[in-house]
Amino acid sequence: MRRAHTVEQVRAAEADLMARLPEGTLMQRAATGLAVAISNFLGRTYGARVVLLIGSGDNGGDALYAGVRLARRGAQVTAVLLSSKAHEAGLDGLLTAGGRIGSTDDIPDADVVVDGIVGIGGRPGLRPDALAAVELADEYGVPIVAVDTPSGVDVDTGETPEPHVRAALTVTFGTHKICHFIDPAASACGPVHLVDIGLDLPPAAVAALQPADIRALYPVPTGESDKYSRGVLGLIAGSTQYPGAAVIATSGALSGPLGMVRYVGPDEVARAVLAVHPEVVVGEGRVQAWAVGSGLNKDTIDRELFDRVTQQQDLPVVVDAGAIDVLDTDRAGRVLITPHAGELSLMLGVPREEIEARRLHYARYAAEEHQVIVLLKGSTTVIAPADGSTAYVNTNGTPWLATAGSGDVLAGLCGALAAAGLDETDAGAVAAYLHAAAATLASASGPITALAVAAALPEATRQILQG
Repeated sequence: MRRAHTVEQVRAAEADLMARLPEGTLMQRAATGLAVAISNFLGRTYGARVVLLIGSGDNGGDALYAGVRLARRGAQVTAVLLSSKAHEAGLDGLLTAGGRIGSTDDIPDADVVVDGIVGIGGRPGLRPDALAAVELADEYGVPIVAVDTPSGVDVDTGETPEPHVRAALTVTFGTHKICHFIDPAASACGPVHLVDIGLDLPPAAVAALQPADIRALYPVPTGESDKYSRGVLGLIAGSTQYPGAAVIATSGALSGPLGMVRYVGPDEVARAVLAVHPEVVVGEGRVQAWAVGSGLNKDTIDRELFDRVTQQQDLPVVVDAGAIDVLDTDRAGRVLITPHAGELSLMLGVPREEIEARRLHYARYAAEEHQVIVLLKGSTTVIAPADGSTAYVNTNGTPWLATAGSGDVLAGLCGALAAAGLDETDAGAVAAYLHAAAATLASASGPITALAVAAALPEATRQILQG
């Protein structure tokens, strides 16, 4: 599992470690890792032209000491000082190693620019001189390697309300930071390389599942399993206007680990489902979870049935699409909602663009305010639990997943995992990961449809479970 900690958590862990180490040890560890990452990024060190953008504080010190190591190995290293409070010892070390102090005029001819402008304690945005330097690098196509985080982003939220660095690579220390996982800031990081500096950290604020976590969580049947013990999902989806949503959601559910799907809905839609999936049972009966809402809205949903299902306290319920708009959150039971930004916008009365700009904030707010688990779909999907504990972020998506019906597949898969025994938060996190993995597999040859994603789920799951 990849974990991301807050600035406060990182600062406390650094302080604790520095109290037990010789002065400067932590910065030297970070600088060594940074220098190696820059060399690997360039593919060489000798003769490489490296420009360091240096602000005040330890972030600039990390960059300067990395510059020392690069200069000693034959790189041409130039420091552009953007603050009168540059790290003195680091600057002296760079000059002694053969580096020099230059200006932004050196940027156009550089092979790489190193962003040591502000560290994790910086506020969003860049000062005019720093912004001018960054824009010059962009103008001349010089890649930027960010030290710890791209300067100018909001480290603890992933928000980007002000101008900021867009990095080709980010080298971070000790642990990931939240901005590495959450868009829009995550998109400004490029690939993120983590350098272990020995921090002892508390539970993370945000985490991202990896294949080993999926293997540990996925409900695999045993020799004693039957269709009931594997899990039965009740599915309320589709309408005469959108019958395909029921077919697609069923496809997503049947591509998960459960044993059976019970479809509840209009006869016309039930026939469409059975035409594709004759193994589905039509009508109510015993279930271990419900998935409700794909292809429905406030005018087409059976409110009596919906309220009865969602207000149960003993069964998990996945609520998708138009059903979110009619969910009585004051009386809801164990509910996982799966909105995109537009649907969460309607639920909270907040403009969609505001949701997209502050994804983690609003996912957490909705979860805690309404006591539901929120799976906010998007380029980085956020799964926020109702108790304010660790939020999960899914970062392995593909833009090809932005296709009609893909959310129906995800809702069905969430329901399948919940029916098979995962709690609502884990069901959402595992489903988001597998959904994205299937889309990546299906899109290897280009554009995909929602049904192609569902069809790729078994193979994507097999590959992950087999390691």
